[in-house]
Amino acid sequence: MDFNFSLFFMALGLACCIEALPWLVAPRRFREMLHQLGELPSEQLRMGGFLMLALGLGVCAAGRH
Repeated sequence: MDFNFSLFFMALGLACCIEALPWLVAPRRFREMLHQLGELPSEQLRMGGFLMLALGLGVCAAGRH
């Protein structure tokens, strides 16, 4: 199995584009949301991170089939 650098860099670029969308579309609202996230307990942030990781892995697995 060879590592596909082209696919890796395309996926990385797409992730950067998706991450930039909230800053481009609604910067003030996104900043407010980040302040609200900063007030959440670490356990809630960790659970949210775990759920997003599971969702991302599920999407990647679905894309492979």
